[in-house]
Amino acid sequence: MGEFGRAHGLKGEVRLKSHTGEPHAIAAYRPLIASNGKTYSLKSVRPAPGGAPDLLIATVEGVTTREASEALNRVQLYVERDTLPPPDDEDEFLLADLIGLSVQNETGETVGTIVAVPNYGGGDLLEIAPAQKGPTALLPFTKAFVPTVDIAGKRVIAALPDDFFEVGTPEPGEDRA
Repeated sequence: MGEFGRAHGLKGEVRLKSHTGEPHAIAAYRPLIASNGKTYSLKSVRPAPGGAPDLLIATVEGVTTREASEALNRVQLYVERDTLPPPDDEDEFLLADLIGLSVQNETGETVGTIVAVPNYGGGDLLEIAPAQKGPTALLPFTKAFVPTVDIAGKRVIAALPDDFFEVGTPEPGEDRA
């Protein structure tokens, strides 16, 4: 849902990067849970200086000093899955719902399992672990490559390239990148 950043001022305010569609909406989710299990409630949020819409200044319940807000730096915030509303559109998915789904090719053969949904700036990708042993591979999460997502059936149907899981050995002098 978000991540705390550096302290802001002397009275316990902290920068907060919101990952919600509407950045201010993060304040409505309670409790926000850190990876260590500690819970946080936001008393208020406002836009941070600089014009980045997803950066906020937050007042956190129980955090009243700069030292306490400095301790929050880099703390990632999550919510329980059942507190999230269902997606509005049939082509919208919560990334957490995709992880663990079976990946089938167009003939119905199970070829792997989704293990992560990274985004390195160019769009969402599906990281797929092959059904047989071997390294994972990344597939763009687009209609062209993933025409069917069946959350209820716990599967996606993917149009995979023939050499999708093959790891090529570069020729001498050839760069892998």
